[in-house]
Amino acid sequence: MTSNVPEDLYVVVPAGGSGTRLWPLSRAGNPKFLHALTGTERSLLQATFDRLTPLAPPERLLVVTGTAHAAGVARQLPELPDRNILVEPFARDSCAAIALAAAVIHRRSPGAVMASFAADHLITDQVEFAYTVGRAVDGALAGNLMTIGITPTRPETGYGYLQCSEPARRAEIQPVREFKEKPTLEVATRYVESGSYLWNASMFVWRVDVFLAELAARRPDVAEPIGRIADAWDTDAQEDVLAELWPTVPKVAVEYAVMEPAAAEGKVATVPGDFGWSDIGDFETVVRLLGTDVGEGGRSFAGGVPDSRAVVVDGSDVIVVPAGGRLVATLGVRDLIVVDTSDAVLVCDRDRAQDIKKLTEILRDRGEAEYL
Repeated sequence: MTSNVPEDLYVVVPAGGSGTRLWPLSRAGNPKFLHALTGTERSLLQATFDRLTPLAPPERLLVVTGTAHAAGVARQLPELPDRNILVEPFARDSCAAIALAAAVIHRRSPGAVMASFAADHLITDQVEFAYTVGRAVDGALAGNLMTIGITPTRPETGYGYLQCSEPARRAEIQPVREFKEKPTLEVATRYVESGSYLWNASMFVWRVDVFLAELAARRPDVAEPIGRIADAWDTDAQEDVLAELWPTVPKVAVEYAVMEPAAAEGKVATVPGDFGWSDIGDFETVVRLLGTDVGEGGRSFAGGVPDSRAVVVDGSDVIVVPAGGRLVATLGVRDLIVVDTSDAVLVCDRDRAQDIKKLTEILRDRGEAEYL
């Protein structure tokens, strides 16, 4: 199986956010992508690096991350050149992060092809992944803004969807008609049954000059300061210009800023990805992929913390994450998520797994930032 991955491909890894749906395991200072949530000793970030370096060497791989995580990224990826860790003073959402990387790459290698993949995903079929990226590169070289959509395996209400022009087929590049928000279960079921919808995993491939031109046309309020910051990158003025202009960059997702309006004009295309993709976004997913049975109706994932154990007795559909270095036991309960860490314990109805991030918002409002 061959793929058309060019020798000068650049790869970008946005590594931001604190993984609020995995609180209290994932924290602002130690977010999920730095955790070993892969079934091995490698963190999610390291597994992403391992997956991408066959496509682009460390010299052409850039990580965009926040000030609080830059040291952790450098420590976990010693092969990555320091100049390839692009540090945001604070988060401005995905458009700013991806645009900064695109603009820096364009200054270093004008017109290069760039591929962007999140730091916190798991992929099991590396060969198929590389082949799919190669097909996306084909579409990018033809001038499209490409996205790799994930072939759905079930009706899922936690993801956005890409509406294709016809039923999606392996390796076939086709226009994206529309980006769809997270649907209800009924709508998601209809999407999956039609065969014409893919999950939006925010995997993007494009020529940087094409993307930056679209950004300038649609969101000059983002493009102008990002361009000035990129002009100063790798110079003595970098830090001063970044500190001055970064706060002026609007906070907006790249889908809203560029991809959705460009899709409406026929400028976005997709190729379906079927390579064992998982978004490690919540405890349900973590335990489904990596957990072990711990008794009657319970599954557990200790996250590599020594001396952490779980026992479930007379339970059903109980998820336990014992990450506090001690035993966690449940008796006669059902449909619960229990997460134990050294300084916080979460007990949550499984139906509310997607709402865990609300707890972090409440803690922030109460001024209890030490738990975030």
